[in-house]
Amino acid sequence: LPDAYERFKQWYQRRVRGSHSTMTPFIPSTLSCSIMDGVDKPQVVSIVVLGASGDLAKKKTFPALYALFCRELLSPNTIVYGYSRSHLTREQFHEQVTKYFKGDNATKEKFFSMCHYFAGGYDSAKDFERLNQELSELEKKSCSESSNRIFYLAIPPSVFVDAARAIKESGCSKNGWNRIIVEKPFGHDYDSAVQLSKELSPLFPEQDLYRIDHYLGKEMVQNLMVLRFANAFLEPIWSRHHIANVMISFKEDIGTEGRGGYFDQTGIVRDVMQNHLIQIMALVAMEPPVTLQAEDVRDEKVKLLRAVPPIEVRDIVIGQYDRSEDGKKKSYIEDDEKIPKDSITPTFATAIAFVRNDRWSDVPFILKCGKALNERKAEIRIQFRKPLHHLFNDNELTPNELVIRVQPNEAVYMKMLQKKPGLTSEMVQSELDLTYKSRFNEALNLPDAYERLILDVIRGDHNLFVRNDELEAAWKIFTKPLQTLEKERIKPILYPFGSRGPRQSDELLQRYGFVRSENYVWPGKL
Repeated sequence: LPDAYERFKQWYQRRVRGSHSTMTPFIPSTLSCSIMDGVDKPQVVSIVVLGASGDLAKKKTFPALYALFCRELLSPNTIVYGYSRSHLTREQFHEQVTKYFKGDNATKEKFFSMCHYFAGGYDSAKDFERLNQELSELEKKSCSESSNRIFYLAIPPSVFVDAARAIKESGCSKNGWNRIIVEKPFGHDYDSAVQLSKELSPLFPEQDLYRIDHYLGKEMVQNLMVLRFANAFLEPIWSRHHIANVMISFKEDIGTEGRGGYFDQTGIVRDVMQNHLIQIMALVAMEPPVTLQAEDVRDEKVKLLRAVPPIEVRDIVIGQYDRSEDGKKKSYIEDDEKIPKDSITPTFATAIAFVRNDRWSDVPFILKCGKALNERKAEIRIQFRKPLHHLFNDNELTPNELVIRVQPNEAVYMKMLQKKPGLTSEMVQSELDLTYKSRFNEALNLPDAYERLILDVIRGDHNLFVRNDELEAAWKIFTKPLQTLEKERIKPILYPFGSRGPRQSDELLQRYGFVRSENYVWPGKL
């Protein structure tokens, strides 16, 4: 039995440290807590998902936990609890949770054996006390000396504080750490974000709060740090002296897809631009951190965001999707019965931001996002200045571009000019192409962003999570223009479903020097 436990211990340590060992632990059923006395027992982690019957939990959180289980990155001591106000039987919960899982039924059942369900109010200390009693009984069976808990708040922002207060009062572990994962949106504007932080901070210290922005868990966003700081040739040209503009874009080819009621209260700027795009911008533009430790990285992101003044309304174009040109796709107003008929909520936005520092002075950062567009794509596009010499006709020269394609078809490629082969001096655009699926076998099985982020919470790594001062700095950039747009009830420009968006967006980009390649098509897109 001691040998069996030692094998278990070695396997568990390899799992937590990220090893790819395939060794399977053998744990005899007769192994008891008393036999394990005197040895270093693995800790138990209980993960409680609030809002377990909601779309986010069913489509993202539970599939991510299941994927971590399949990759052998969850300890066998892990306990998973679904918590919501809905009164579900275990069978109903099973059906809801496993619907979005991939793989064979045997593996699904093994994972589900770790799962439990509890119906209760989000603001009820009494319900969390009952949950605490259930968890404590299960945790005792693990023979662990400490019991750690993660509470994932996949619930509406309006009940964040009430839920956190009830958890703090009755749901926390008394002999281990307790961590809270908070989903966006983190407030509606600067003032509400500050108020939310003030109410949460007395309940849980910053080190126990994990504000999740799933775009920070994307593989190509992760690659930014390595791309920028591990390649010597990039740093000398990573500034206003060589870069003309930076575009960070997020495009969806679908409408609100049943989220119309929520989206109409939020809009595309709050839903995508103020969080996903501004976080990517911070990683693209920040100075090198002292170390790769979480606080050092986040310090540099905060410095960068504080150097960005509020965006001017004159530098924003907003739009709202109309029916498609063939009439088959509905307009935003028609897409969901919960959307008011006179709604002026934007589903598209282009904004120009600037950074007031020596590296980026006068370089426009173009933030562009929208729904119901002509394609699904998220990418970072660094457009360089044209050469200053006059060896070639200026009309023949197109800017070099470094493109980091976040999704789909993850890739990094550099657009460049070269001579067309043959008896000609004509120049053509080509590329140095690193398409992940062609270069890396691992790219075929990239982890979902939520997998990476949940694993980091288990490990206590804050690197990919938004700090309080970082959140406030981001809201300062957008609160003033949002208030102006809403106070003056500026109507968004209509654009057809399936188009590239409003024509005025292209005009804004052109005004700030962005050059669009009309005839170039990236091969990875074909």
